[in-house]
Amino acid sequence: MDSYIPHLIECRTRIIRSGLIVLCLFAALFCIDEHLYAWIAKPLLSQLPAGGSIIATAVTTPFMVPMKLALLLSFFISIPYLLYEIWSFIAPGLYLKEKKRILPFLITSTLLFYAGVGFAYCIICPMALGFFAKCAPVGVLVMTDIQSYLDFVLSVLFAGGIAFQAPVITLVLLQSGLVSISQMEYCRPYIIIAAFIVGMILTPPDVISQILLALPMWWLFEAGLLLAKFLKGRTQPSTPTVST
Repeated sequence: MDSYIPHLIECRTRIIRSGLIVLCLFAALFCIDEHLYAWIAKPLLSQLPAGGSIIATAVTTPFMVPMKLALLLSFFISIPYLLYEIWSFIAPGLYLKEKKRILPFLITSTLLFYAGVGFAYCIICPMALGFFAKCAPVGVLVMTDIQSYLDFVLSVLFAGGIAFQAPVITLVLLQSGLVSISQMEYCRPYIIIAAFIVGMILTPPDVISQILLALPMWWLFEAGLLLAKFLKGRTQPSTPTVST
C-alpha cells in the first residue's frame, strides 16, 4: 500500500495545478466577459436582419451566461496543459515503444479538435444561422435568447471538435489491427451513412448543421485512410529481387 502513496500524492499535485490553471484563466476571462460574448455572438449578429437582436428572457441570464461561457473557454484553452499533466503522470509507466505510438496520436488529436472547433465557428455556425435567419416569415422579428443561442453554438463547436477526430480514430483502428484497409474500403458506404448519423446526433436538430458536419467527417475519414496506406507503404519491407 505504501508504494501507491507517492503516486497518489503526485496525482493530487497535478490535479491541484490543473485546477489552479483553469481557475486563473476563468478569472481572467470573466473580467472580459462582455467581449467574449460579443465574439461568440458574432456569427448570429452578422446574419440577423434589420431589427433583430439577442435578448435575455430570464433575470439571471445576463450574469450566468457570460460566466458559463468564461468557464467553458477556460477549460477549452487549458486543454493542452491538462493533457500535458495527464501525459506526465502516465508516461513513466509506459514503455518507450508505447510512448512513441501514443504521443503523436495525442498531439494530433488535440490539434484536430481545435481545428474542428475553428471550422464549426467560421463555417458551420454562420451558414446555419444565416439559413435560419432568412427562413423567418414576413413580419416575424428574430430575437434569440442568449441562453438558447449559447447552448446551440457550444453544441456545434463541440460537435466540430469531435467530428475532426475521424482520421485519428481511423488510424488507431488500422494500426491496432482491429480492421484492415481493405475492410475499411469495403465498409466505406456504411461509414458515410454513419457520418451523417453522427452529425445528426451531435448537432442541433437541423439538416444544415448535420450536412456541414457530416461531409468533413467523411473527407477526414478518407484522409486517414490515405495516410494509413502511405504509412503502410513506408513501413512495408521491400521484396528483394532474385537474379537468375
